[in-house]
Parts: sequence; structure tokens; C-alpha cells
Amino acid sequence: MASENVKFLSGNEACAEGAVAAGCRFFAGYPISPSSEIAEKMSGRLPKIGGKFIQMEDEIASIGAIIGARLAGLKAMTATSGPGFSLMQENIGYAAMAEVPVVIVNVMRGGPSTGNPTGPSQSDVQQCRWGTHGDHPAVVLSPSTIAETFACTVHCFNFAERLRTPTILAMDEIVAHMREKLVIPEQVETVWAKGPDEEGRQSFKPYLAGEDLVPPWMNYGEGARYHVTGLDHDETGFPSLTAANMEYLHRRLVDKVERNKKEILLYENYRTDDAEVLVVAYGSTARSAKRAVNEAREKGVKAGLFRPVTLYPIAEEEIAAAAGKARRVVVPEMNLGQYVLEVERILGKGIPIARVNLVNGEPITPASILSAIVGG
Repeated sequence: MASENVKFLSGNEACAEGAVAAGCRFFAGYPISPSSEIAEKMSGRLPKIGGKFIQMEDEIASIGAIIGARLAGLKAMTATSGPGFSLMQENIGYAAMAEVPVVIVNVMRGGPSTGNPTGPSQSDVQQCRWGTHGDHPAVVLSPSTIAETFACTVHCFNFAERLRTPTILAMDEIVAHMREKLVIPEQVETVWAKGPDEEGRQSFKPYLAGEDLVPPWMNYGEGARYHVTGLDHDETGFPSLTAANMEYLHRRLVDKVERNKKEILLYENYRTDDAEVLVVAYGSTARSAKRAVNEAREKGVKAGLFRPVTLYPIAEEEIAAAAGKARRVVVPEMNLGQYVLEVERILGKGIPIARVNLVNGEPITPASILSAIVGG
């Protein structure tokens, strides 16, 4: 491995490197802590490789710009944090309805409102899933390490392209700003949205989906004129408000993610084979959880960790399987209880679920998770 491929990077810097490796050539954003280093890094990287960087006037304009850039043929990304992510919600819905594959990075910080601009939080988890209005698909990844941040950024681009849907990388501030060794691979797998066959190019319909429920893609200016709208539309892209069409469209938008779920589920089972106490944790909190699991084992408690990397769609069967021998489950989060609601829904009332929550701008320590593991 060439020495120039070995880096000592923060999560934000690794995210930028992952975006470039995935083929991102357009970034529009507005500086906001604790995500600003992503924009800073992209502003230096993109012009050197033929890409474009634009600092926009606000977050609404930023996501609008990346939607337009992707329609014109460039893989595109923006990065923000809590208040800016809130401003982007309408256009996230637009990208979902228009099926434009863009990537949104949300480096989570304390809120609501201005909140704690430089402190860690995991309080946007439900917003990542349900922030925009209406029933809509959601693909959300949350890394725990610097290497995983690089990889998850690549995955976000690939999943977006494969499914023609916006994807979200939900980092917490700790992952964004901590530094670790990263070996940047010489090549990564990159995916572009599938195009139509030759017959399809002649009579292109931008929303005519096949068996996988994902319609073909053509960039603007490549031989077809087509309509894009946030209104309910038919396979031509023009508005259609018939009951049958709306029912089909909305179910297809959601089902295309669910049908391809197995391809986009990323997760880690750690010492779960015989776990009598299961911890479910993500992001930086999972690092503390893994330490707590090891210390619990040293005390004779059979603990294990299920770590979802893909937060949405949810690894329901996998969580249930990891909890198969558990008599209790612990869910630590830097919020007042968000992903735990999903765990409770999946496992039901037949198993006690303990919450470990913190919203004071400090990380959840292994000791606090260990206490919940052994103290129940």
C-alpha cells in the first residue's frame, strides 16, 4: 500500500474522501458546525479533479442545487447539521418523489433550535426517517469509525444510484471530529443509476419501472426531454392525480427500498450467539457499548452487541435474531429515546428493554452502559 494512501483523518475528512472516491463531482453547502470541515475539504478537492464546489446562501438552496446537479449528470452531495437539516426537509421529500439520487450528510448535534452547536448528539434519528411530510422511502446509514465513515459515504452514493432515491449519512459529532488511521483503497465499487436500453431511449419514460420497481435514468441533455415534478405523476413524469396512479406511485416509492432491503442492510453482530443481555447501539455510542459488553463478559455476564449501520430501513429480522436468547435488552442513545422505539416495536413487550439516555453534550460512557447490563 502506497504511503500516500494511509491517512490520519477525522470523520468529516473521511466523508469527503469517500464522496470523491464514489464519484461525487458536485458539492453545494452552507457552513454549519459540526459539519463544516466536509465543505472545507470538498472545496479543495473538487476543483482539482474537474468537479464543482459552491457555497450557497443557505441550506434550502444547497439541497436544491445538488438536485439540479444530479439531474444534469453529476453525482452530488451536501452536508449540514440539525438546523440546516430541518431546512432541507421539503427538498428531501422532493428528491424522494422525483427519484433524484443525491446524498445528504447530517452531522448530528444537540438541539432543538440552535442547541449545542459543537457538542455530540444522536437526536436526529427519527427526523432522518420521518422529517419530510408524506409517506416516503428512507435510507439512512450511521458509521462508528473513520474507516466506516469512508465506506458508508461510498455506500450512500451507491444505494442512492441503485434505488434512485436520496440517502442520508447520519454521523454524530464525535465520529465527525475524532481522528483515526484510514487506508484509502486504490479503487472502490461505484454504481451509477441504470439507463434505459436502446428501445427505451427512443421512447424514454422517466418513471416506467421494471420488476425491481426502480425506473431507468437519463441525464438532462443526453437525448431525452422529460418532466420532473413533486406532484403525483405517472410514468411520463407529468402530474396525474387519479386514485389508481397515486396508490401505485406511493407504494412503489416505498416498496423499491423494502424489496431491495437485503442489499442495503449493513450491521454488526458482536458476541450475540449466546447473549443473555443484548445491547443495541449505533454511531459513537456503539464504541462505548462494545467496551461495556467486553467488561460484562469479564464479570461473567453473557452480553452481546447488535450494531445497526443501516438505521433505515430497519434490520428487523436481524435484531430479533440477535435477541433470540436475551432476557433483557439495553439501548443507549445520546437522545431521550428514539431508536429504542423501533427496538420496542420489533421485540414487543415480551422482553424488558432498558434505556440509557444522555442529552448533556457528553458521550455515553462504557461504565453507564455496563451498569445497565449488569444491574438489571
